Amino acid sequence: MSAPVRIRGRVLQTTVVFDTYWRFAAARQAIYLSRLRRSPMPSTHDAIIRDHRFTNVFRASDRVSQFLISSVQHGPSSTSAPVDIVFRTLMFKVFNRQSTWEHVEFRVGPVRWSTYDFDAYRRALEEAARRGPIYSAAYLMPPPRLGEDRKHANHLRLLEAMMRDGLAGKVLESSTLRAVFECLISYPGLGPFLAFQYAIDLNYSDILSFDENDFVVAGPGAKDGIRKCFGPAAAGLETDIIQYMVDSQEQHFERLGLSFPGLFGRRLHLIDAQNLFCEVDKYARLRHPEVAGISGRTRIKQKFRAAGPLPPPVFPRRWGLNSSVNASPLATDELDSSLVKIDSHTSAVVVPECSPHAVASQELPLLF
Repeated sequence: MSAPVRIRGRVLQTTVVFDTYWRFAAARQAIYLSRLRRSPMPSTHDAIIRDHRFTNVFRASDRVSQFLISSVQHGPSSTSAPVDIVFRTLMFKVFNRQSTWEHVEFRVGPVRWSTYDFDAYRRALEEAARRGPIYSAAYLMPPPRLGEDRKHANHLRLLEAMMRDGLAGKVLESSTLRAVFECLISYPGLGPFLAFQYAIDLNYSDILSFDENDFVVAGPGAKDGIRKCFGPAAAGLETDIIQYMVDSQEQHFERLGLSFPGLFGRRLHLIDAQNLFCEVDKYARLRHPEVAGISGRTRIKQKFRAAGPLPPPVFPRRWGLNSSVNASPLATDELDSSLVKIDSHTSAVVVPECSPHAVASQELPLLF
């Protein structure tokens, strides 16, 4: 257990989960780098990480965010028209499922507000629904009651209402990330957490350029993780705690002997630290069942399923990371099965050097 921390004048005693937060971040990022290098999936004595699904440390590197950035916002069917970027981004995120997006574009052509037709989109979604799920399990938006008898049709009506209300113009006129959030939260079905997530998604595009350290909203999972790291005294300080984690990340990685490379040199930002609390909450359900959260959940629902190799990642252009990705050995066909190896004798993750921006050769004390 590490020393207490002072946040906004309040002294918080950390729990064992606080150090797990940093160890989890280092180990999970090492696995991501291994997959980018197309190495075999590392074997690990940690059955929790091996058997369960956890998102990547950096939100923008997850598969859904990668598809949003590379295909929805910048792909062959994309457009530079701001109104269409807003519509395409929200149309994708409402369903949050790549297969749904691909089926809709196959049936109606490039998704555009300028050519949008409710009946054509509804038919495409109904056809997709007959083949399987059209919604992701993550970030589900409660269906608003807008006169339709099917959830997806009501979501289309909501998108129509948002666009006809001038949402694209309001987003473009926003002077802060918080202002984008406030535009979104005014619509039915969009609570604080979902509105924040959509604001981040819009900010990946070229039409916005806000710093991800400007604003954050702690979701229910993150609040659970914060409670497990800091105890009940953390209530009401969630935003400040997330800011503290971003500000002090180098200090704690160094304290624990963890060399964390970030995302091709990019530090954890508020959205990433928020996301990590959610993932550590899940991990701690099995690793630290004695540490109570808020929800009382005791198991992790989603199991890990290998989904094939990762393509070279694409990030928002203004981050300046894409040239680093292209120059890195991670983007080549070279294979190195030792990029991440769990040493069962030392309970460590061994991460050899893979690029100037990646993890230097080191041993990361894995979770337990």
